[in-house]
Amino acid sequence: MNVIGMISGTSFDAIEAAALEMTLDANTVQARLLGHSSVPYAPELHDAVAAMLPPASTTVDEVCRLDTLIGQSFAQVAADLSERHFPRGADVICSHGQTVFHWVKDGHALGTLQLGQAAWIGEATGATIVTDVRSRDVAAGGHGAPLASLVDVLLLGRNPAKVRGALNLGGISNITVVGPADAPIAFDIGPANALMDAAVTWLSNGAESYDHEGQRASRGEVDNGLLNDLLSDPYYSAPAPKSTGKEYFHLHYLRARLGSVSIKPDDLLATLTALTAVTVAKAVRQYGVEEIFASGGGTRNPVLMAELRRRLPDVHIALVDEFGVPEAAKEAALFGLIGFLTVHGLTSSVASCTGARHSSVLGAIIPGRQPVVQLAAEFEPTRLVFEDASDRSTAVS
Repeated sequence: MNVIGMISGTSFDAIEAAALEMTLDANTVQARLLGHSSVPYAPELHDAVAAMLPPASTTVDEVCRLDTLIGQSFAQVAADLSERHFPRGADVICSHGQTVFHWVKDGHALGTLQLGQAAWIGEATGATIVTDVRSRDVAAGGHGAPLASLVDVLLLGRNPAKVRGALNLGGISNITVVGPADAPIAFDIGPANALMDAAVTWLSNGAESYDHEGQRASRGEVDNGLLNDLLSDPYYSAPAPKSTGKEYFHLHYLRARLGSVSIKPDDLLATLTALTAVTVAKAVRQYGVEEIFASGGGTRNPVLMAELRRRLPDVHIALVDEFGVPEAAKEAALFGLIGFLTVHGLTSSVASCTGARHSSVLGAIIPGRQPVVQLAAEFEPTRLVFEDASDRSTAVS
């Protein structure tokens, strides 16, 4: 089956897409990566997304406009990737879209919203579309995250000889832990790049959006007083599974924590980098992880990675590339896998990782030009036979 997976992450810097050939052989999914693209949002669309994220307020008409514009952007990326790798077109495209709000209250996820109207992708490609992939897990009592635990558990093995962890360093850091005996567990650790990116954008008046190769942090010194204040946030001590996002860790949060503290810009970036490293290292040590396989934009920050290795000297830290999955393509490939499993009616959430009552078939399906599962012969309905077996006494007028 020809499959495309798509996502724009919490950093909302680009649409990531992966083209895959996928087959199901007994209990094994065979996936062959044909290509991967990373296409930045147009500057005006990027700014519009940034302007609507909490704690900013927005309007229903702006939500509608962004839903359409993001969907059209995803559609163009999908059409280009499909044309490049699938002469007869993609069969299935799974689009995560752009998360704009993740509703968590008292440690429970109550709702989640991703924009990017997937009908535009279906119209542009003719493929069957799988979308809105987090909501079913939330409805089943889960956090709808981290969905990457699906790929992590399949790659790391459910019962490895050592305790292994798959770490993602995106806007938010999350980890999946798989051990020799216990059920796998996963959760959002806290901000990975979210606060660093917010600080750089603020300090540069929008001229820069991230700390390129950790250069600012490398010139600064950690402010231990500020670091300890940041670490006192109750989220870090909350039990797993748990989830968070930029609706919690954002610039207004950071500025409120700074208060009247005067700190040099580079020292602030060094402190925020240390915050990510400390919280990740704490999670790794808490679960006795012996090997980490990392992915996400934070892996391209040498200062952050060096700090992680310094704080975890006895832990083997490598990239997920060791499993044949390019780090930059992992998240897009994840949603390709979810789409593939969904159209086969197979579950793709790991309940022990999201906190749900059970695993679920994820997403809503928008039919494509051809059914994914072909009928034995061409079928065109010409007659309907209907039987009323209801108990009329229960009808409500």
